[in-house]
Amino acid sequence: MSLTPSVRRPAAVAALCAAALALTGLTAAAPSAERAAVHPYQNASLPVADRVNDLLGRMTLDDKLGQMTQIEKDALVPQSDLATYRIGSVLSGGDSTVSPNNAQTWADTYDSLQRTALGTPLGIPMIYGIDAVHGHNAVRGATLFPHNIGLGATRDPALVQRIGRAVAEEIAGTGIDWDFAPCLCVARNDRWGRTYESFGEKPELPTSMTTFVTGMQGATLGADPASVLTTAKHYLGDGGTTGGVDQGNTELSEADLRAIHLPPFREAVRRGAGSVMLSYSSWNGVRSHAHKYLVTDVLKGELGFSGFVVSDWAAVDQLDGQSGFTGAEIRTAVNAGVDMVMVPHDYKKFLSLLRGEVDAGRISTARVDDANRRILTKKFQLGLFERPLTDRSYTSTVGSAEHRALARQAVRASQVLLKNDGGILPLAKNAKLFVAGKSADDIGNQSGGWTLGWQGRSGPVTEGTTVLRGIRSTVTDPSRVTYDRYGNGIDGSYTAAVAVVGETPYAEMRGDRPGSMGLDQEDLATLAKLKASGVPVVVVLVSGRPLDIAAQLPDWKALLAAWLPGTEGNGVSDVLFGDYAPTGKLPVTWMRSASQQPINDGDGKTPLFPFGHGLTYGAQPDPDPDPGPTPGEKACTAQFKTTSSWSGGFQAEVTVKNTGTGPLTGWSVGWDLGGATITNLWNGSLTVSQGRATVRNTSFNGSLAPGAVTSFGFTANGTAGTPAPGCTGS
Repeated sequence: MSLTPSVRRPAAVAALCAAALALTGLTAAAPSAERAAVHPYQNASLPVADRVNDLLGRMTLDDKLGQMTQIEKDALVPQSDLATYRIGSVLSGGDSTVSPNNAQTWADTYDSLQRTALGTPLGIPMIYGIDAVHGHNAVRGATLFPHNIGLGATRDPALVQRIGRAVAEEIAGTGIDWDFAPCLCVARNDRWGRTYESFGEKPELPTSMTTFVTGMQGATLGADPASVLTTAKHYLGDGGTTGGVDQGNTELSEADLRAIHLPPFREAVRRGAGSVMLSYSSWNGVRSHAHKYLVTDVLKGELGFSGFVVSDWAAVDQLDGQSGFTGAEIRTAVNAGVDMVMVPHDYKKFLSLLRGEVDAGRISTARVDDANRRILTKKFQLGLFERPLTDRSYTSTVGSAEHRALARQAVRASQVLLKNDGGILPLAKNAKLFVAGKSADDIGNQSGGWTLGWQGRSGPVTEGTTVLRGIRSTVTDPSRVTYDRYGNGIDGSYTAAVAVVGETPYAEMRGDRPGSMGLDQEDLATLAKLKASGVPVVVVLVSGRPLDIAAQLPDWKALLAAWLPGTEGNGVSDVLFGDYAPTGKLPVTWMRSASQQPINDGDGKTPLFPFGHGLTYGAQPDPDPDPGPTPGEKACTAQFKTTSSWSGGFQAEVTVKNTGTGPLTGWSVGWDLGGATITNLWNGSLTVSQGRATVRNTSFNGSLAPGAVTSFGFTANGTAGTPAPGCTGS
């Protein structure tokens, strides 16, 4: 294999550093003889811990404080400040871009910045972060996958792992090495503007979808050239704020916080997620960025998280409710456990204040070293010291046919058929159809927020296939498909009218809906025209959450929840015309009216459609099913572990392993409670009889290949004791 420009030996890195330093005009470089030497930290054959220790011993305080600093690319003026201030990380925020916006320019921009970062005496590479939350969504032409709420509807962790790998390849093709994903929030109130970033309302769904971490990072971080660092976010409880208010207050007992919001992070840590981003929100009045108990004691201590904690955008600056950094804010956040601060703009003031806190002893040098150790460990594990520049062999994967085919598969698997009166779906491919609605031919609407901009926007923002185009490419005669956005011109001659309606793009804050949650006036007027024609109406709802549509539902023959499918709208038409049967299940409870919010499974409220609802019209095989293991002996074991305890209660985890030679399609675990009472349980179904608990698998974790493991967890009142659970497989 030929040596690519991104593969560099330590000596080559030193030479590159010297050249970059000369270009930036800096004069702080060490003597050339010193730079030519290969120090232990530059020796890739040494253990990472040894390399980190050696590098830490050579770093000045300015070097260390710079590593704790992350700044927005567009704030870096001049670019040489990256080396001058020893900045350790750069990011592109939601509206940060390059010109022209394509993969090549992104890669060139990354390499230019990285060369500048390498132009320091120690040649420490930067790490570059970006919000690629449903594909590499800042890059025009990238493959955009369904937002997480749609992926939650697939109930397919293996598919999500494949998506993680595909997104990693596209990110790597632009040089970027760190993704601010996955969002592991558990959305408990659909009024929240980030509901679509959640895989679902019950902790077991986001927990199961942490396979994204494995897909993006690989089994071992940095073992693959396309390995990209992941971020489990937002820690902790952002999906449970009172009223669904973004950046609000989550008012819960510790037991409920642990039962509902902590499990996905526990699993992400187990899978090796390299970073965790804190939430803007508060828990019982204390902001996450100031919560030492949650960050240091629970995340780093109890969960054993060994990566680094990064703040959210300007979140440290917001701790006192006033604009502008203060030393007290920085001290509070860093001492709470924040390792890297997303500044993102006023880095000179931030660094000055941070140094003042360290010089005064209010932030200890041990805390600074701990933060640096965590950050540098991930940089070494990623291979940034050996491969600091873009691997251009992945640049062509951005928007590739292979990735678009995977996204199309994800779209059709995410479709949830909620109503199908008279079996109107699937539509006949030779039918005469009228298509209407503001989202039928709008790639921006169907992609949603975080698409070529933070809030997203309507219109042809990127390349892809709209739902209308997917319909026309599927029917036998495209001339029999008429489209008018507003429903004008429809008459009774059509077999059916397909209305693609719903929400227009938004992200957090602007997406909060504290009032009504219904369709807008344009949608209602369009639907009224279609209804008046007497033609059966099929509604495809494009939205980031359930909408209040109970009043209109009787007028519709069918309702298909398409969520925010991304660039591959033909995945919707695959289901509409029956090439693939709908298999999606609701990842959230669908309200009967907005007044029910918050509404969640098991809360006693009567929904329009319950959590897990989803119709189908006959099984259709996937074109590339995973081959199943051969039949054999069925056996399993269960191991009980108390993960935490408090006065009057505890939390436990039970690991189930297939120890047989054949696959399991289901399992159950039983044990004596010894007087304890289970208060919450996730990743399983609980029954209790005569003081004995029995937990059975859920729909997504019952299938275990030989040697495979899964787990469930619970909180309980009482004492844990030392139960010896038994496991039965089927």
